[in-house]
Amino acid sequence: MGARYMLLRPAGYPLKSLFQEYPVVAEPRLFELYAREQWYGENVRPGSYLFDRRLYPDFAFKVVKVYPRFSVVGSETVIEVEKKTEPAKVEYNVRFDDVIGQETAKRKVKIVEKFLAEPEKFGRWAPRNVLFYGVSGTGKTMIAKALATEAGVPMLPVKATSLIGEFVGEGARQIHSLYEKAEQIAPCIIFIDELDAIALDRRYQDLRGDVSEIVNSLLTEMDGIQNREGVCTIAATNKIEFIDSSIRSRFEEEIEFKLPSLEERLQILEFNSRTLPQEMKDVNLHEIARATEGFSGRDLVEKVLKAALHHAIMDGCGISQGHLEEKVSKARKDYREPPKEMFS
Repeated sequence: MGARYMLLRPAGYPLKSLFQEYPVVAEPRLFELYAREQWYGENVRPGSYLFDRRLYPDFAFKVVKVYPRFSVVGSETVIEVEKKTEPAKVEYNVRFDDVIGQETAKRKVKIVEKFLAEPEKFGRWAPRNVLFYGVSGTGKTMIAKALATEAGVPMLPVKATSLIGEFVGEGARQIHSLYEKAEQIAPCIIFIDELDAIALDRRYQDLRGDVSEIVNSLLTEMDGIQNREGVCTIAATNKIEFIDSSIRSRFEEEIEFKLPSLEERLQILEFNSRTLPQEMKDVNLHEIARATEGFSGRDLVEKVLKAALHHAIMDGCGISQGHLEEKVSKARKDYREPPKEMFS
């Protein structure tokens, strides 16, 4: 059956090529004629690929939509190319005071805040690349959001895992697009979470071609070969010891995020328990804080408070000490060895 409509998405090259940039469709009507002629008679379905055989040999287009779903490109098929999406500009309402603990991190990022306020003052001495590291759930993302809020600048967040595509060149293009967007809206922050997904030392991964291209593109941007004034890159990882040295060396500052102390755990529990939609009855949060050594802030909120809340709702009662203690024990059983005399 002949296809009536087909939407394509530029996917990239299956192998490393000199042509790393995506072709730009300047005249959609001409591209449609060009595409119909070379792909006439091709069987298509959502998720299949069509390879250019003329102007950009081997460049792939992914079929995003086609109607009917299983059909053939014909002389009447309407063909469009999906418009390139820009990285989302995100603004937050998180302040440093909302982050309990991590005082060293707050103090160190003040220099980035000053730079974003007056980029021209710093020149080549600007803090362009900063690495956050530490256990998951200790506030790395929250501090980045708070920094953007305090500095009054937008932040472009991206997870490194989302950069790994099916074709070499796809992730590299996203990196350059990200930095181009950042330059347009500077001063701003680029926040790359889960950096270890692309930046592991070569000894710990089978280095795929697309990952290599992404890393090379990221290093090019971090090195400032193209001067993007007013742009600060902050990356975060839970596995700093596994990060490739060539990438780690590009960061001028490494900031460690530590697990909360007893006092900080109590503050986190007290602060977050104020907004619980269920009453807490005869609860000793200091005892819970004492029993949760080794828990991150996220653990306390998600695995203790939220889990206890859901249990209490199911029981049709307020949140009790027993609910909290049960969830602490479960979290320890799932992830940690329980300490001696946990609730003695």
